[in-house]
Amino acid sequence: MLKTNKKNKQQNRHRWLLIGFLCLFGVCLVAQVRPTGQKPVTGDSIKSAADTSKSASKAKTPAGNKKQSDNKKQPDNKKQPENKKTKVYLLHADEGQADKLARPDVQVLIGNVKLRHDSMYMYCDSALIFEKTNSVEAFSNVRMEQGDTLFIYGDYLYYDGMTQIAQLRENVKMVNRNTTLLTDSLNYDRLYDLGYYFEGGTLTDEDNVLTSEWGEYSPATKLAVFNHDVKLVNPKFVLTSDTLKYSTATKIATILGPSDIVSDQNHIYSERGVYNTTTEQAELLDRSVLTNDGKKLTGDSLFYDRILGYGEAFDNVQMNDTVNRNMLTGDYCFYNELTGSAVATKRAVAIDYSQGDSLFMHGDTLRLITYHMNTDSMYREMRAYHKVRAYRTDVQAVCDSLVYNSKDSCMTMYTDPILWHGEQQLLGEEIKIYMNDSTIDWAHIINQALTVEKKDSIHYNQVSGKEMKAFFIDGDMRLVEVNGNVLVVYYPVEEKDSSLIMMNYSEGGLLKMYLKERRMERGVFVGKTTGTAYPLDQIPPDKSRLPSFVWFDYIRPLNKEDIFEWRAKKAGEVLKKSDRKPVTSPRNMHIKRNNK
Repeated sequence: MLKTNKKNKQQNRHRWLLIGFLCLFGVCLVAQVRPTGQKPVTGDSIKSAADTSKSASKAKTPAGNKKQSDNKKQPDNKKQPENKKTKVYLLHADEGQADKLARPDVQVLIGNVKLRHDSMYMYCDSALIFEKTNSVEAFSNVRMEQGDTLFIYGDYLYYDGMTQIAQLRENVKMVNRNTTLLTDSLNYDRLYDLGYYFEGGTLTDEDNVLTSEWGEYSPATKLAVFNHDVKLVNPKFVLTSDTLKYSTATKIATILGPSDIVSDQNHIYSERGVYNTTTEQAELLDRSVLTNDGKKLTGDSLFYDRILGYGEAFDNVQMNDTVNRNMLTGDYCFYNELTGSAVATKRAVAIDYSQGDSLFMHGDTLRLITYHMNTDSMYREMRAYHKVRAYRTDVQAVCDSLVYNSKDSCMTMYTDPILWHGEQQLLGEEIKIYMNDSTIDWAHIINQALTVEKKDSIHYNQVSGKEMKAFFIDGDMRLVEVNGNVLVVYYPVEEKDSSLIMMNYSEGGLLKMYLKERRMERGVFVGKTTGTAYPLDQIPPDKSRLPSFVWFDYIRPLNKEDIFEWRAKKAGEVLKKSDRKPVTSPRNMHIKRNNK
């Protein structure tokens, strides 16, 4: 029995010695983890914190409390940030409570609570600290501070010291210098320095107010991403989008989904691009559209400067004027909304669709110029140069350059112009075409005027003179007046079978020629004239063709795609320009315009 008691006493001594070594090891370990002068958040420290609360200074407001900034370099977001897994420390509380039996790992803090985790300071009216999970629940007047640049406010906070994620709820406000984020639900990841909301939020900086259903903001990069019902409000415009990235540093909005930018004068639609809200410059992709005053500019890519008022479009460009019902297309287009000017190049085409049949006109360069902008005397000029070709079902044209003036509705064709109307070919040194509601009213052919009508592969009606005036009704040529050294080769036809009867060769000073169904019906000379009729088998070789005769069937545009194929005149068929001035016309049409 004695031996047994001795043995038990020895075992007990060993046990107490082992427990002593374990306690000593625990004290050493705690001493290594705890900073000098700091008390860890434990049940034993609550009483000490409460006793010293009266002498402790109150927490400063975000405006007056300037903490030392973290001088460490911001982590690279591309790499997994390092989690040091340090403890959350209690710095101050007016009162502390703990129930070691019911909840031994929970500390209850009440009144002016101040906590710290690394460089982040947390303030609240009351809090729960969970030692095992190294987490905190904070209630009422919650405030988080990191350095002197980041402040987060809310009514409730749950902070996980292991993951370093803060969950704030109700009346949440994040302030980062001049940027403020308002929401009711915010999660802030300290490792990635990223805050995100998911139940609606508003981000405000010096220039813009952004709202969305979901969003995230990084104080480190100053970048924000917004999704679902995104709206950016600027004093000068409003941007709505499905997905938007925004930098509070550069004030650049990156469009990542269907978006509309609306101002007083214009509307931009884009699904991808960037918009600088400070310089008001936009670079847009994916068939973006710029609309201004009834004009719609579309291209594979667009550049727009709202302050300077101009836009550029690249590749598959369309500038559509829905008011005047015309369009410019090409692979490059420039438009200035302040001056009303536009330029189109690289397969540029001007399209007039105001009538039932559209007119297509191509030139190396198409230019629109507006004079006396925003006045009662405003008018426009459309200039096309070089290698101009035009096609419409009823009329085709070719020249080197032309100018259309809306002031007098006149289109002037320069350098070897040719005009086709059905089987009629008209040409001269210069052609002026006067329009009426986008249809030809009359045309003035100046110097070396020639009209040719093809009867068959051999026989052609021909009229030449110094100048010619052709008058139209409902788009059809009805009357041609030829003045000055008029020469005529004319083939009358049998009414029954439209067969050729003979050839009339005539010379005179003034000719009036009447047409029906786009063919010469009869001609009347005014004044002295000479003429000869020849049977078809007795026509002199030198009389079947006028000296100026030429038939440019190889040049004529065949369809709207053929306008891009430039075909020059053959050698010897180019007109030599004369010095004779055109005769000024009083516009006496000699025909009633309202009758067919």
